[in-house]
Order: sequence, then structure tokens, then C-alpha cells
Amino acid sequence: MALVAALATISLFIGVAELDAFILFASRVPRTVALVLAGAALAITGLIMQLLVRNRFVEPGTTGATDAASLALLALLLLAPAMPIWLMALVASVGALAGVYGFLVLARRIPARSSVLVPIVGILYGGVIGAVTTFIALRTEMLQELLSWSIGDFSGVLRGRYEILYLAAAAALIAWIVADRFTLLGLGDDAARGLGLETRGVMAVGVAIIAIVTGIMLVVVGALPFLGLIAPNIVSRLIGDNMRRAVPLV
Repeated sequence: MALVAALATISLFIGVAELDAFILFASRVPRTVALVLAGAALAITGLIMQLLVRNRFVEPGTTGATDAASLALLALLLLAPAMPIWLMALVASVGALAGVYGFLVLARRIPARSSVLVPIVGILYGGVIGAVTTFIALRTEMLQELLSWSIGDFSGVLRGRYEILYLAAAAALIAWIVADRFTLLGLGDDAARGLGLETRGVMAVGVAIIAIVTGIMLVVVGALPFLGLIAPNIVSRLIGDNMRRAVPLV
């Protein structure tokens, strides 16, 4: 991540000679900041999701959170097309919240939290929501808008349309502050309670962070699948399951 940030900073000053300050600060700086914030925030939400479910093969894009956020956003645009970006992000986050809770309910019904069944159930769950969303978009001629959310794209990130990403950065900071509690929760409910952890409260914080980041990312840059799956697994193999040590690296 440090290397990406350094290269991105250097890239700000590479271009045609007549590049003026307006283009630099209206386009290149926002896109660079969005790239760094989006990557870091999504990786952290993937790590939180994996600790909540205690499964290394899940992330918001494979557990229905992104699909539920897309459905909520589609419903908003059908009812009120001209909405400010902050309201779109809020509605998408509420949809992601419902999607995450729905997946957690399903995951708790899986015997012994099978490492194979959990991601399969998540993909099927997200697929059902995605199918409903696609059907509605097709019937209402909103398929093009839906496709624009489904594919991550930083070309539309401009000054005035990316600042809401700082909320995602704040959510990631909160995740680091309570990282030790997430680490304990990853040991299992019984072990966490035995160590004095209030598991319901920690899980609620984790779900809220996942929902906020997922909703904001969907509205600003679109879906970035598997980023929250790959980065946490790479870091965990290097330093283990200590989230406080993992957050700065992911």
C-alpha cells in the first residue's frame, strides 16, 4: 500500500507540459485519493467480515452486501432519480446493512460453519438478490446504470464527488481502534465471552462498518470484487490473525 501511494503521488506530476492546476486538483488528485481510500477501506471490511464469520473465503462482494446495496440504490433512483450523492450512499449503506444481517442469519444455520459451505451460501444468497435487481433494472430500463455500479471505475471520480470517501476512511479508523475486540471475536463467541467481550456490540460495530464502506464505495467507484478477499488473506499469512497489526498493512 505504501508503494502504491508513492507511485500514485509521483504519477500526479507526470503528463503533458500544459497540464494546469485545475486538471491536477479536479481530476488527478481526487482519483488518486479515491484509489488509495477505496483499496484500504475495502480490504479492512473484508478482514472484518472474515473475523465475524470466522471464514477466510468471504468478503462483502461474496456475501450479498454489495448486491443488496445495488438493489436499494436502484429502488431509490426509480422513486427519486435526482438525489444528492450523500443520500445515495446512505440508502446504499442501509441496503448493505440488510444484506449483511441476512447473510449472518444464514451463516449461523450452517453446521459447524463449514469453510466450504459458508462462501457457497454467500454467493448463492448474493446471486438471488442480484437476479432480482437485474430483473427490475431490465424491466425499468435501468440496466445501464446497474452495470456502471457493478464494475469498478475511477474515471468518474472528480472533485465534489469523492469527498464522501473520507467517511469510509473514518470507518476504517474506527476498525483499527476496536481491532483487539474484533480479534477476540474471531476466536469464537464462547471464547470471546469467556474473555469478557460483549460480542453483540462488537458484531454490531463490525456490521455497521461493512455496510457504510460498501454503500459509499458502490456509489462513488462501483463494485470492486475480491479486493476484500485477497488482501486480508495475504496479510494474515504473513502476520497471523492479529487485526491491530493487520489493519495498517491491508
